[in-house]
Amino acid sequence: MNKKHLTSIRIAERVFSELKEFVKPGVSEKEVAAEIRKRVKKYGAKKESFRVIVASGKNSAKIHGFSSRKKIRSKDVIMFDFGALYRGWRSDITRSYVLGQPTKRQKNIYTLLKKAQAAGIKRVKAGIKCSEIDNRVRNVIEKAGYGEYFVHTTGHGVGRKTHETPRISGNNDNILKAGQIITIEPGIYFKKKWGMRVEDMVLVTSRGHKVLTKLPRSLLL
Repeated sequence: MNKKHLTSIRIAERVFSELKEFVKPGVSEKEVAAEIRKRVKKYGAKKESFRVIVASGKNSAKIHGFSSRKKIRSKDVIMFDFGALYRGWRSDITRSYVLGQPTKRQKNIYTLLKKAQAAGIKRVKAGIKCSEIDNRVRNVIEKAGYGEYFVHTTGHGVGRKTHETPRISGNNDNILKAGQIITIEPGIYFKKKWGMRVEDMVLVTSRGHKVLTKLPRSLLL
């Protein structure tokens, strides 16, 4: 495991752990994104890995989200997707939070996403087809009746670029190799309402895997 790569993950996680300090009702998504960028640099990264995504309320239902001038409101679902670029190595983490008390449905969806993600991670090992990982994750969501709302692939490689091979998708039968670092990131999106995604980075090993992301998967900010 490259220590520089691991440091990029830890920097992003540190910023995630501080979100509650500056994410408040009335603050815009762009203002939050700017604070994230500032703190990523403060902790030693050159910059963020990619354009920071802070998507709240209806914006969180957009698969390819962005940070807009929309003001964050109490009870909003807020999706944060960002990483840190540290000495040429990138991280990529997503968490979804609710600013206030989540509804029963929101709790259920987030629990389902964590269950689906765990099923995929459990199967990660050198010699396994990428499509098999995607199928494991997708099957959990489909059995719960939400298959139509999971509309992107399960993950991708991360290294010197944010998106590298291998692509963790149902139509990619390439074999995982020891030493690769991939994301597992199931998401469910309800158009014009809200959406959630949880994403972690996983190291492929000859005997299985190691989850590199240590950030808690809590729904409460």
